[in-house]
Amino acid sequence: MANWQTQMIDTNRGSFEVFIKGEGTPVCVTHHYSEFNSSGDYFADSFTDNHKVYLVNLREAGNSEKAHESYQLSMFEAVLDLEAIRDALGYSTWTFAGHSTGGMIGVLYGIHFSASLDSLIIVGSAAREFASSSAKCIYNREHPEYQNMQDLIEELKDPKLTKDERGELSKERTKLSLHNPEQYDVYFSKPTHKKMSAVRMNFFVREALIFDVTRQLKKITADTLIICGEHDVQCPIEFSQEMHRLIPNSELVVFDQSNHYPFLEQRKLFQRVVHEYLTIN
Repeated sequence: MANWQTQMIDTNRGSFEVFIKGEGTPVCVTHHYSEFNSSGDYFADSFTDNHKVYLVNLREAGNSEKAHESYQLSMFEAVLDLEAIRDALGYSTWTFAGHSTGGMIGVLYGIHFSASLDSLIIVGSAAREFASSSAKCIYNREHPEYQNMQDLIEELKDPKLTKDERGELSKERTKLSLHNPEQYDVYFSKPTHKKMSAVRMNFFVREALIFDVTRQLKKITADTLIICGEHDVQCPIEFSQEMHRLIPNSELVVFDQSNHYPFLEQRKLFQRVVHEYLTIN
C-alpha cells in the first residue's frame, strides 16, 4: 500500500506539512492534536478511493508552522490556517471532513467559511463541551468506565514505558471506544501510526471547557453530513442529534454497530454512505 506524498505548503500564515493521496475532487482532513506522517490516517483513508485527500498537520504538529502566540493553537485559528492552505493550493472550494476533535474544527469551519466548502462531514463529534454534560460520555465521572479510562491515561504519561508497554496500554484505551473490542486487531491492521502533539492537546483540554457554538450552527449553509456510532462513548449520539437539529442543510446517519470509529467498525457501509453523499452533493 503506497504511502502518502509529503508536501510543505507555503501560505500567508506560515508553512504547513500536508500529506496527499488519491485523485478527484479535494477533501481536507485534520484533527486537533494528532501528528500525522506519510503512513496516513485511518479516517482519511476512507476518502482516498474517490478523492484527492489533503491530510494536514496543524501548528506544532510534525514539521508545520509553530505557534508564535498561544492563541494560535485554538480551533478557530486552525480554521484560518486551513483556509490559507486551501487558498495556497488554488481551490475555490473543497470538502472538509473531521472526526472527533477534527469535527469540532469542522463545525467552526462551517460557521465562518461555508462559502469555501462544497460539503462538510462531521463524524463522532460535538458542537459543545461534551464530557461534563453527559453521563454517557466516558470522560464523565458518572460513566462506568470513567476510572478505567483515567487510569490508562495516567499510565500512558509514564516516560519510562517501553514501546511495547505503551502500545499495549494505547490498545486497551482504544478498545474502550469500540463496540466490539475483540475486533481491535482486525480494525487496526494497517501499518498506520501517528503521534500526539502534547502542546496542542494541553491547549485543547482548556479550550474544550468553554467550547459551545450551538447557537451559531444555524449559520452553516454548507451541505453537512453528520455521522455517529449509536454506541459512541466519547461524543455520545445526543450531540450529533443536536447538531442535526440546528444545522439547516444537514443529514444524520447513525451506525448501529459502531462506537467512536464507524469508519473502521462498519468500514464498507461508511465508505458507501460518504461516497453517495459526496456524489450527490
